[in-house]
Amino acid sequence: MKVSLFTTCLGELFYVDMLKDVTEVLERLGCDVDVPEGQVCCGQPAYNSGYAEDSKAPAKQMITAFEHSDYIVCPSGSCAAMFHEYPNFFSLDPEWHDKAVAMAKKTYEFTQFIVHVLGVEDVGAEFHAKVTLHTSCHMTRLLGERDSHYKLLSHVKGLELVKLPNNYDCCGFGGTFSVKMAPISEQMVDEKIRHIEETKADVLVGADASCLMNIGGRMRRMGKSVKVMHIAQILNSHQREGESGNVNESGKSTVL
Repeated sequence: MKVSLFTTCLGELFYVDMLKDVTEVLERLGCDVDVPEGQVCCGQPAYNSGYAEDSKAPAKQMITAFEHSDYIVCPSGSCAAMFHEYPNFFSLDPEWHDKAVAMAKKTYEFTQFIVHVLGVEDVGAEFHAKVTLHTSCHMTRLLGERDSHYKLLSHVKGLELVKLPNNYDCCGFGGTFSVKMAPISEQMVDEKIRHIEETKADVLVGADASCLMNIGGRMRRMGKSVKVMHIAQILNSHQREGESGNVNESGKSTVL
């Protein structure tokens, strides 16, 4: 199965190792992964800030870049949801509307693709830690994906999954919201961190790098010890039979 990876802005700039984990998991599951040239920002920052017309140019660029892809996989529910918004951009432009619809139909978030397209729930990962999961707003509310990440984590050997209280609450990032409404955003992420600490988890896992950057950055400034990892890092973790592990400073699973 041929899969095109949308690397996302945060992935390319800050989370290159996460992109490697995504690629290795997909390849291990039998996918032929490529990264089409010409991909740019999906246009979400401008769109969410009210500049809908300015979002059309990057949308056209992305539609063209991925036009010949069989499937598009995003390591971000937020970006995947944006691709599904594209048909609305071109409701009065039949040519681009049809292309946007075709793109939306073949676009999936990383865990969504594994569970619902590949039909896999156990990727053979092993990770020994107590973990709690942050579910992003765009993943659940816009993309409508609520279960795939739970299903995949439940099959990771050695992983203890603890439910995060009020997991449906926003972390306070919201792209430009965190800049324009910084005091409110700060209160929201602080509340999220209090709930994370209630779980006594060693690791916070999420499927959106933007949320993880926001929560992780705040926790580092507060001196918290909880590690923050993208779900692809967990799914690409392996430990030998009979050996226990912990999480090191880089967020990688290490064998003791």
